[in-house]
Amino acid sequence: QRNAVFTSRRLAVPNNYKHVCLFSQSAANMAEEAKKLAAYAAVDNHIQNNQVVGVGSGSTIVYAVDRLAERVRQEKLNIVCVPTSFQARQLILQHGLTLSDLDRHPELDVAIDGADEVDKDLTLIKGGGGCLTQEKIVASCAKHFVVIADYRKDSKALGQQWKKGVPVEVIPMAHVPVSRTIAKRFGGEANLRMAVSKAGPVVTDNSNFILDWKFEHAQNWKEVNTAIKMIPGVVETGLFVGMAERAYFGMEDGSVQVRDPAVN
Repeated sequence: QRNAVFTSRRLAVPNNYKHVCLFSQSAANMAEEAKKLAAYAAVDNHIQNNQVVGVGSGSTIVYAVDRLAERVRQEKLNIVCVPTSFQARQLILQHGLTLSDLDRHPELDVAIDGADEVDKDLTLIKGGGGCLTQEKIVASCAKHFVVIADYRKDSKALGQQWKKGVPVEVIPMAHVPVSRTIAKRFGGEANLRMAVSKAGPVVTDNSNFILDWKFEHAQNWKEVNTAIKMIPGVVETGLFVGMAERAYFGMEDGSVQVRDPAVN
């Protein structure tokens, strides 16, 4: 028998590949820092003692709950939190914050949540993480609804930055007829969102499916939102129209940009 000889050698990495990796890494770090800036600003400006707070879902909300828990500890604040998803519930519990629900606290002082895209009028696309229905319910129960996001989510018009479409939560048996109706009436296409780490479609916290409607052009979002909601089998849309009263954007330069709705 001949003994096999194994040798190892370092593969040369092209310089341009190194630069791409470093650039994407620094861009990702910048976006995370921007999320944190927006989240901290919103929590510092809108959270006061003895409030009931709606806690949104997604990656940016993690920073908001970090800051909320920090302030509760440092300032001995009395805060009650109402979650918008399983993820939000876990965040609240992990940070030792007081957990409640809409049965016990149907009126909230403020809700803070992220967004996939925010246009110039503070119309939002939400639901990239699949939590749109509970997010909208909680936001609708709040006296003040505040949005936090990084600079990548800021758009003049919906669809400029976010290319995955408007999420629509549907009853499972209705996903085909709803998809066909949306495409026929509003153009574009509405595709069933497929899961990544399980076989088959994404299933929401409410045991429903999600269609992602990739629209072709700008719409009257208030009218479209109402029309889609009226299609039998639709539970909720990811269009949040006239709900947000302020948006905080963490910017690339380390500043925070604040946007209020345009005064008509």
